[in-house]
Amino acid sequence: MASAKDFLKTAVVTVLGGGYAPFMPGTVGTLPAVAAYLAIVLLAPPAAQLWLIAAVLLLSSALTVWLGFWAEARWGKDPQRVVLDEFAGFFVTVLLFRAPSLPATVVWAFLLTRLFDIVKPPPCRRLERLPGGWGILLDDVWASLYAAAVLNLMLRFCPQFFAWGI
Repeated sequence: MASAKDFLKTAVVTVLGGGYAPFMPGTVGTLPAVAAYLAIVLLAPPAAQLWLIAAVLLLSSALTVWLGFWAEARWGKDPQRVVLDEFAGFFVTVLLFRAPSLPATVVWAFLLTRLFDIVKPPPCRRLERLPGGWGILLDDVWASLYAAAVLNLMLRFCPQFFAWGI
């Protein structure tokens, strides 16, 4: 039987069980990040939003690294049920990219963050080999950097892709 500590760690790294989704757990694990981002943008004063996004990113990253060693000891190298790294990755993307509308920001950030995490362009796959939580986190962070870069280029050169929503 798992201890209360293990139960809490499991809840955190699986983002309240999203990592146990039978299909696309990384995508399912990103959805609470979308909800958290929407809560920040809709409820926090504009002056506090950037700081809150950065704080959530730092907290989710630190927890991924810290609990990643525990998760790998329990479930093996870069276990699929650990989705806190996807949560952090989404916050990397929205920290670095904003479309003119909130719906466009959320949809595009979600889609490209997931795309680059799934495709894992270099050096993402290599970063996965880092020990423990570092390998779990940094491939997603790097994929999210790609997503933010591509989205910012799209916004600059193809703004019509973002000209919808409220």
